[in-house]
Amino acid sequence: MAEDLERMPELALAWHREGKGAVIATVVETWGSAPRAVGAQMVVSGAGEMEGSVSGGCVEGAVVVEAMELVGSGAAKLLDFGVSDEEAFAVGLACGGRIRVLLEPVGGALPVAVLEELVAARAGRRPVAYVADLDGPARRIDGPAAHSDRFRMDRSGVEEDGRTFVHVHNPPLRMLIVGAVHIAQALVPMARLAGYDAIVIDPRPAFGATARFPGTRIVEEWPDEALAELGLDPRTAVVTLTHDPKLDDPAIRAALASDVFYLGCLGSSRTHAKRVARLQEAGFTEDQIARIHAPVGLDIGARGPAEIAVSVLAQVTQRLRKG
Repeated sequence: MAEDLERMPELALAWHREGKGAVIATVVETWGSAPRAVGAQMVVSGAGEMEGSVSGGCVEGAVVVEAMELVGSGAAKLLDFGVSDEEAFAVGLACGGRIRVLLEPVGGALPVAVLEELVAARAGRRPVAYVADLDGPARRIDGPAAHSDRFRMDRSGVEEDGRTFVHVHNPPLRMLIVGAVHIAQALVPMARLAGYDAIVIDPRPAFGATARFPGTRIVEEWPDEALAELGLDPRTAVVTLTHDPKLDDPAIRAALASDVFYLGCLGSSRTHAKRVARLQEAGFTEDQIARIHAPVGLDIGARGPAEIAVSVLAQVTQRLRKG
């Protein structure tokens, strides 16, 4: 997903409803060096307002001018910017390159009903793809099954037919960390750098102190209650780190009953064997229990909280990208 997609679809819909008019500009293809990835967006209103970014320098300015001319019209427009090496630095394409930007007026090329469906799906954390025919008027919303590889890799792009643009809108990634321990202190900033909204869950106030996790959301409820409140979905990873069955087990049971893409649990092989016995006694099947990554993290010989956090994030990434 291109740099989190910000909230460009929501803003475009709001401006349209306010009567300002809106055009969404989307990067559909890049070659060579490009400052923004495929899927990056900018919105321009009929009042001259703009938010977001599709590139830098004169490309950005040219896109705004073209978008202003399309406000209130019905047609889409595909812009192709080729940049020579001599001009590259001024535009932001450090090694030269080329980008294509699709302009779609809301209420014209981009039907309001389709945009509303997209915004509703994003609000509900439902993964969807906006599919546009670059050579025609067809616009639709698809589910993950139609583009499974693109969803797994968060990769928007033009299909092999050269005219079908698939814009992946995956919900933001989340990592719910049960246990405000030393490993969590190292894992939270790493997870953020990797694009996760990291949330720490620990009902023990001394552990979940703000001073230990500055700028981090800390939920002080019992883990199963916290997970139920936060919601669990295929864009969520759950990591349990307390070593205390009273805290870890409720979270594990909740995660196993959901469709989170990753569940990792700290503890030795002996600790995990006892955990498995408890889960079997609670009625969980072998297939369900096999979803647990334990001991948590890739086996890289990690020592100390920071290295263990690296191994955990590596394993989460492996699971997310390779399935």
